[in-house]
Amino acid sequence: MKHDVAILGSGPAGFTAAIYTSRAGLKTTVFAGRVPGGLLTWTGVVENFPGFPDGIEGTDLMMSMQSQAENFGTEVEYDEIKDISFSTDGKHKIVLSSGVEQYFDVVILAMGSEPKKLGIPAEERLRGRGVSNCATCDGSFFKDVPIVVAGGGDSAMEEANYLTRFGSEVHIVHRRNEFRASEHLVTRTKNNPKIKLHLECVVRDIIGADHVEGVVIEHTQTKVVETIPCRGFFCAFGHTPKTDMVKGKLPLDEFGCIVTRCHGSETDIPGVFAAGDCTDPTYRQAVTAAGSGCKAAMDAIRYLENVN
Repeated sequence: MKHDVAILGSGPAGFTAAIYTSRAGLKTTVFAGRVPGGLLTWTGVVENFPGFPDGIEGTDLMMSMQSQAENFGTEVEYDEIKDISFSTDGKHKIVLSSGVEQYFDVVILAMGSEPKKLGIPAEERLRGRGVSNCATCDGSFFKDVPIVVAGGGDSAMEEANYLTRFGSEVHIVHRRNEFRASEHLVTRTKNNPKIKLHLECVVRDIIGADHVEGVVIEHTQTKVVETIPCRGFFCAFGHTPKTDMVKGKLPLDEFGCIVTRCHGSETDIPGVFAAGDCTDPTYRQAVTAAGSGCKAAMDAIRYLENVN
């Protein structure tokens, strides 16, 4: 069965693209995976997405985007994708885990990214209850309370400095005795009176029954264990673009993001476009992802108009 547009990913980029392509009359299938919605479903209230002055739950926002796309005729497929093959003649093949093969004139890649994690059970148990991976998204929920940030790169420095706008104090926990971040960020961090540094330390646990109450750290040299009382914990190890499926099939940049042309959405293969966090190592916001999904859809519509 031949389709017009396949969209891989069900976050803001994917469903925004689907709204535009479906509204343009193109047969559109969103491959959402078994747990649709992207990273927004990991968060609680989203306060910085335009149009919601009182905020909106991340899951509710994504369900609304999906409903809007479906109202225009988008089909949502929940099977996992096993493989994808691109072709220069425009007939791109998607193989599902069930073995079903489908062919599309256009593919929009919007797989997003995933935050790097500590890998301890409490991290998932308390996610949305004080554990976060996005200071810009969730920082305002931690006004006048202590916050802990784990990491030593640019992401950690940027998040920690941003969080000082809200928290009473911000603790940075880093396993080495020096930071990997750029010099100007390190200087700004060390000069910020609200930031306390815990070097040569690792996070061993996050404590709290229903919400974060503290972070247990261990000094790597002395093996001394202590607890930092806090209400928020941010793991700032960076994000990993979910681009393994296209590795070796499309150019990726040094961060693993899909390379697009001239700040647009076109890739090196005709009829293949990319949008959202899998192309963006910098901003990673719902609103920027939605905007790039719009661009990808409009580029795809123009492409089909020119080839048909």
